[in-house]
Amino acid sequence: MEKRDFHRTLTVNASAGEALKKINQVHLWWARNFTGEAGKLNDRFSVRFGETFVDFQISELIPDKKVVWKVTDCNLHWIKAKKEWNGTEVVFEISAEDNKTKIDFTHLGLVPGIECYNDCEEGWDGHVTMSLAKLINEGKGMPE
Repeated sequence: MEKRDFHRTLTVNASAGEALKKINQVHLWWARNFTGEAGKLNDRFSVRFGETFVDFQISELIPDKKVVWKVTDCNLHWIKAKKEWNGTEVVFEISAEDNKTKIDFTHLGLVPGIECYNDCEEGWDGHVTMSLAKLINEGKGMPE
């Protein structure tokens, strides 16, 4: 069976540099409860939602093209496999397309069949395809 990591594509009205800058402003589109830094290679940051937390390290950064967040620890409190995201990677690949910017979002390791897939799919859809897109296009996201 083919492994299909969670993936979404969005197109935004901003330069690649501006899109990456907004992606790095995690507290403006994903989680208000954000600590650390998310702007340069090896930066570490955490997002928290009550008992749930996810800790990341920026493991790859190519200016205006790509950023990769590696999950270094997590507690997904609502499922049995609370550490299910550990070792997974959140990847944003950015490219220019017809005077706009295309963002390919992939959560490597978030695949159908794992315990949190359905809930996490719904969460990423809201945070990435709605809140992040709104932050980049309109200047105001909808962080949790």
